[in-house]
Amino acid sequence: MSLTHLHLLLNHFPVIGTIIALFLLMVAVAAKSDDLKRASLAIFLGIALLTIPTYLTGNAAEEGICKADIAAPCPEPGVSKALIDAHESAALVAFGFMELTGAFAWLGLWQFRRTSRLSRGTLATVLLLSLVTFGLMARVSNLGGEIRHPEIRSDLTAPATRSAEKPLARHIGELVQGGLGWIWPTCETLHFIGLCLLFGVTAVVDLRMLGLMKGVPFSGLHRLLPWGILGFGVNLITGMLFFVAAPIGNGGYVSNPTFAWKMLLILLAGVNVLYFTIFDQPWEVQAGDDAPLTAKVFAGAALCLVVGIIFCGRMLPFLGNSF
Repeated sequence: MSLTHLHLLLNHFPVIGTIIALFLLMVAVAAKSDDLKRASLAIFLGIALLTIPTYLTGNAAEEGICKADIAAPCPEPGVSKALIDAHESAALVAFGFMELTGAFAWLGLWQFRRTSRLSRGTLATVLLLSLVTFGLMARVSNLGGEIRHPEIRSDLTAPATRSAEKPLARHIGELVQGGLGWIWPTCETLHFIGLCLLFGVTAVVDLRMLGLMKGVPFSGLHRLLPWGILGFGVNLITGMLFFVAAPIGNGGYVSNPTFAWKMLLILLAGVNVLYFTIFDQPWEVQAGDDAPLTAKVFAGAALCLVVGIIFCGRMLPFLGNSF
């Protein structure tokens, strides 16, 4: 299985998952069920995590069609470069809204754990963002289908006559890589700061679960989780700026297996964060208590995942010649 196969496998999840989560959230609001609300927010967060590899592997699919030359017309007959570029630009915008929706969904889950109720403002924000996200994802899906299925195109002459505009990601990538000399080093600095926040919070929480600092209850450490998520968000934004600057080709991220391992570890770390956010076992650990075995397993796994993410990120220039 190649990254192109993985893209074809994943590209339906952002659309279908958003529909399911949105419908469940509406039912939960109508039924006034906190359990259903939390379930819908958890689905939004899971779909936001899945959207990351969905977007990244899309560049691998483009590379397969365009034979590693994303600036030239596609050599395959019937395949429009203009449609591919439009699909890529729409996907970047939809990706941004999906991640924003996931961030507010996590915030709602965190607030519920602290106050035993869901903020109306947070729910309203998630609902509004999810409606916008669904519309954007539906457009991305339709444009993706038009690339290979001319029978669904609204204008059959569009691929032949439409001028191929440079995708939004390519414009941003050129600015990051060389258009403005200060953007790349600034992103490097912010990426390091975000990593420090993420690793620092993860280490404190996980070491408490593993038996250190027993005098501190988990409810006190729970206040630190937004700082860890802030670090993850900073790393996600700056990491995406690095990616769009050199997605494919010689030294690109898509062809670097170390980058693929890093993305896998990030997804697993996201699942780990979800455990410490919404499950009861870690929350019930009071001062002086020993954490249950499940919490210890998740804590040990989290430390290993973060170290693995740092290692893969540091090795990108050496194991695959990225940057």
